[in-house]
Amino acid sequence: MRALIALLALTLLSACGLKPMYAGGSNAAVAQGLAAVEVAPITGRDGWLVRNALNDRLHVAGTDTAPQYRLEVQLDDSLEALGVLNDDTISRERRILRARYQLIDLGNGSILLDATAGSDAGIDVVSSEYATIAAEQTALENLARDVADRMVRRIALRLREQEQDQ
Repeated sequence: MRALIALLALTLLSACGLKPMYAGGSNAAVAQGLAAVEVAPITGRDGWLVRNALNDRLHVAGTDTAPQYRLEVQLDDSLEALGVLNDDTISRERRILRARYQLIDLGNGSILLDATAGSDAGIDVVSSEYATIAAEQTALENLARDVADRMVRRIALRLREQEQDQ
């Protein structure tokens, strides 16, 4: 009975139309498309962190692919006070990193994707100024990786849609 149920489940799963995005590994169309994305320079330290994270994720299949797309990113990094004590000192901060990005087809100049991605992190403000600054920097590094992950997932979905349309 269990074997019959398992066989039925496999049959239904294969009929649902799901297709792994990265089927074929680094030779898959999506992986090759991601490797063909050139990331334009992004200003600031946060831009440097996000650009490096993007390049790490986009060029997994190799960097010898000729660019077919350009990714332009504009960042907004802010730090706001969340917890204020009775003596007007800040006890908690929130670091917010937002990115607006466009994926541009270098062949015809059309914008394939115009989207936003963002993430935020809470930071405890302690009596040591050094510890607080270190926590703020660590939060920025983590946010840069998270925002880059979100952007790459969205770009991969768009490239897969484009592949299916052709």
